[in-house]
Amino acid sequence: MPNLRWDAELYDTRHAYVSALGADLVDLLAPRPAERVLDAGCGTGDHAEALRERGATVVGVDASPEMAERAAERFPGLDVRVGDLRDLGLSGFDAVLSNAVLHWVPEADRAAASLAAALRPGGRLAAEFGGAGNVAAIEAAARAARADAGLPDAPSPWYFPGIAEYARVLEGAGFEVTGAWLFDRPTRLEGADGVAVWLRMFGPHLLQGVGGTGGTGGAGDAGDADDAGAVDAFLAEVQERARPRLYRDGAWWADYRRLRVTAVRR
Repeated sequence: MPNLRWDAELYDTRHAYVSALGADLVDLLAPRPAERVLDAGCGTGDHAEALRERGATVVGVDASPEMAERAAERFPGLDVRVGDLRDLGLSGFDAVLSNAVLHWVPEADRAAASLAAALRPGGRLAAEFGGAGNVAAIEAAARAARADAGLPDAPSPWYFPGIAEYARVLEGAGFEVTGAWLFDRPTRLEGADGVAVWLRMFGPHLLQGVGGTGGTGGAGDAGDADDAGAVDAFLAEVQERARPRLYRDGAWWADYRRLRVTAVRR
């Protein structure tokens, strides 16, 4: 799981759609009053709070201390913890919800086993994350710009499986898959710099080495101040490369593809 320093404020102000578009996962999970529910990768807390409003006893876990801290500030009294989805060390939950996080855990078998261990037998899972082909146009534009700039290939931290692949992962962890959907979800990005801001938040590996910097430090952190001009120029170039596919109706659109799954622990 990448060691990213998430900019929680940037996440909330420019990327609130991540939580908003996953809100119906709460309905899909259908939490009941007094159930123990784990929000695995709770971010800044929107879904954990929605679960709590349904009467569930909620624990939110996120790998990012910045995200967990902001969730606790936004929703006082919410049980939010810093933890690794690959090794949660939790048990006895009735249900697990996870939105937009499992594609950050390429060790998919470990994550699935950890989620299964957190559930009681018969406990249910509802999850959504990036699926096969997710952000392919954004990534292709950035990698082409890197190649033209003479930069080395950037290893990807992402895991974007298809339905069959991820069903095998869940079944191997002791789940019975009850539903799976892979679908396009073009997502409007705010501002004239929508793709650039998206890359600063979610694609720091694609900015690695731009302007001579040794690294980007993490999500939302695109290099040292001395390299700011080079990073800005690189991001402008990426946007121009992406424009034919991702700019329409006066706005930038991320080419999201989502994988949504429901499952029950056997």
